Amino acid sequence: MRDFFIGSFEKLISAIVVLLAIAVLIGAGAAAMSPDGGILAALAVLVGGTLYLVMFAGMLYVVLGIHANTRRTAEAIEKLLASG
Repeated sequence: MRDFFIGSFEKLISAIVVLLAIAVLIGAGAAAMSPDGGILAALAVLVGGTLYLVMFAGMLYVVLGIHANTRRTAEAIEKLLASG
């Protein structure tokens, strides 16, 4: 059951990252076509949105990595205790 939730969370993170990337592209397009915007505004949205996306996704994947490393460490310690 636990593996189901972790796997589902990983798939959810992937879907959120894809949706956020699409949102950044749409936002940049909207900024470029806005009467008050332009290429500079679109570039600002692209750079800011990409930085946000990288940091957001990176933090979520770090959380998943910490969980996986903790699980592997616990399994290794259990195996070590069982053999010793």
